[in-house]
Amino acid sequence: MAAKSALNAKNLEALGLERLAVLLIEISAGNAAAKRRLRMELAGAQSSAELAKEVRKRLMIIARSHSVVDWQGARSLADDLDIQRRAIVQTVAKADPTEALDLLWRFMALAPAVLDRCDDSSGTVIGVFHEACADIGDVALTVKADPKTLADQAFASLTVNDYGQFDQLIRVLAPALGQAGLEHLKQRMIDLSNRPVTKPTEKDRVKIGWSSSGPMFADEMAERSRVSTVRLALTEIADALGDVDAFIEQYEEETRKVPKIAAEIARRLLSAGRAQEAWQTIEATEHRRRNSGWDWPDFEWEDARIDVLEALGRADDAQAARWGCFERSLSSTHLRAYLKRLPDFADVEAEKKALNYAQRCRNLLQALSFLVSLPALDRRRTSCCNARTSWTETTTGS
Repeated sequence: MAAKSALNAKNLEALGLERLAVLLIEISAGNAAAKRRLRMELAGAQSSAELAKEVRKRLMIIARSHSVVDWQGARSLADDLDIQRRAIVQTVAKADPTEALDLLWRFMALAPAVLDRCDDSSGTVIGVFHEACADIGDVALTVKADPKTLADQAFASLTVNDYGQFDQLIRVLAPALGQAGLEHLKQRMIDLSNRPVTKPTEKDRVKIGWSSSGPMFADEMAERSRVSTVRLALTEIADALGDVDAFIEQYEEETRKVPKIAAEIARRLLSAGRAQEAWQTIEATEHRRRNSGWDWPDFEWEDARIDVLEALGRADDAQAARWGCFERSLSSTHLRAYLKRLPDFADVEAEKKALNYAQRCRNLLQALSFLVSLPALDRRRTSCCNARTSWTETTTGS
């Protein structure tokens, strides 16, 4: 009896179509979301065209809505949006990808108004728009849309990317855009950067807030947004085209010396087979890396440096850099990479040395975290106890 009363699809089928239909009507009474879902299923059963009409109608209703959605209602809003998204991608796109692509652009156009009236502190709603943005790339590739037309649509979208809903647009559209579309989008961004800026008179300037340096004005924020939009777009276009030099050009000389930026540039130079230039970039950083003491490594920069050293055939220096990262942070990742490259039996001695070093560490929590990450449980327990004893004796002076 228990098995037959379990709530699953097979048991529900035994109720019969007529009984299930009655139950669905009863359950959906007073439940707007359930009714919408049933209407969409009925439309989809007729044809993809009918489903597209139903989706379009729902998108228009969402666009006209001005009600504020708090964090508790964000989940329901996200579910509603995702139902529309999945209907477009899973049903309409299979029958009419051109219609689906148009619906996805309309769907993404909802983002500013929806997010403006929604408390999306959990990131649930923007997550649906990010998925829809990725879907645009897939459907556009199926449609084989005109590259320049697609680039114009991408340009228009990127210039209204206030909530980051289009952050991945160039990456996902790159296959559909191809070189012609990417070059067209690049030129449009360059034209935008060269467009003359009309600055309002002092009396017409709109103050929108304050910062540590003084008042913030709407025209200043708009200009910063324009500069940022252009730079980010040109950077992503350069990546999509595999143009390392164009990527580097997006950063001023001083900015290229920032460790994070230097690491990004170095990795791209490596991929292009330009290891010596990658090394020059890494070494030019204004990075106060010390060789001793408990200074935390900048892992992104350190890892890029290690990769460049390997590419240059400087394996010993790369090993020294891995050990240095371990000593300064007790990074088990760098220790494993170091041990993996040692000759047979030498890794055993090196691991003992690492354990001894960790046990002498004055940062107990960091030492325990490292020791717990070791693969051998028995050694882990002993080492943790030794580390605690050593740390206690050191701090108490006993």
